[in-house]
Formats: sequence, C-alpha cells, structure tokens
Amino acid sequence: MTDTEQELGKAEMLLAQEEFDKARKKFNDIIKSDPSSARAHFGKAEASMGLQKVSAEEIMELYKKAWELEPDNVFYLTTLGSFCADIGRFNEAEQYYNKATEIDEENASLYFSEFAIAYFTKAPIIMEKFLDDNTTKMIRKKSLTYLLKALDMGPEEAKKLLES
Repeated sequence: MTDTEQELGKAEMLLAQEEFDKARKKFNDIIKSDPSSARAHFGKAEASMGLQKVSAEEIMELYKKAWELEPDNVFYLTTLGSFCADIGRFNEAEQYYNKATEIDEENASLYFSEFAIAYFTKAPIIMEKFLDDNTTKMIRKKSLTYLLKALDMGPEEAKKLLES
C-alpha cells in the first residue's frame, strides 16, 4: 500500500466518523502532494458537504475535478449530478446523468430514474417562488419523460398500457 493510499484511508476514516474539518484538511494535504488523486478531490468534496463554511461552488468544483481525473467513474458523475440537483442547477444535473447513461449504458435506467426523482422532488422546492400551474406541469412532464426513458418506453406506449 502506498503512502497516498494510507493517507486516503485515514482521511476516509475521519469522514466516516463525521470529523468533516479534519477530513477536509487531510484530503487537502493529499491533493497538495498528489493533485491527480481523484479520490482525494472527491473526499474533500464529501467532507466539505458537512461544513457550512464551504460554498456550493467550491464543492461542485471538487466533484468536477474528481470526475475530470477519472472520466469513466460513473459514481463521481452521478454524485455531481445529484449535487447539482440539490443546489437547483437542474440543467447541469440533467447533463451529468445523461453522460452517465452514455458511459454505463447497462444501468441507464437507474440514472434516468434517479434524475427523474431528484427533479420531481427538488425542483418544486427550488422553484417555489415561481411555482404556478405551468411550472408544476413542466416539472411533472420532464420527470415523467425521464421515468419513461428509465422504462425504455415512449409516451404512446405508456398511454396504451395505462388505458388497458
């Protein structure tokens, strides 16, 4: 086991113990010594989530960096998508989830449904000030579109199925 791997293990243990500030500092030290460690960038983002002093932009950049360093890591990508949905950046979330389906086609239905549920549950909260009938309809339509994608089903097929 390399020194970096040992340090990552220690940092991840601190994170698991919810020692967010200590974990963030440990991940930061690892990044300084090995800027190409995707795990360290991801871990620092995760630790930062537990600290109110860290901006959403900084957390997002850390998640992005982890994914840039390991572009085939679907977990990093969907976590980034989920974070974007959490902060109301739905277009970006949609892009990241769609990218995940390209990388891991076998599990595309999972990523489509995950986005659909995130959008359906979080968009009304984020868009509360603008939540009228049209906005509600738009949210439901996009969510339903992605649920149908998850089921590999078109609107007409779904309608027939529901009417039978």
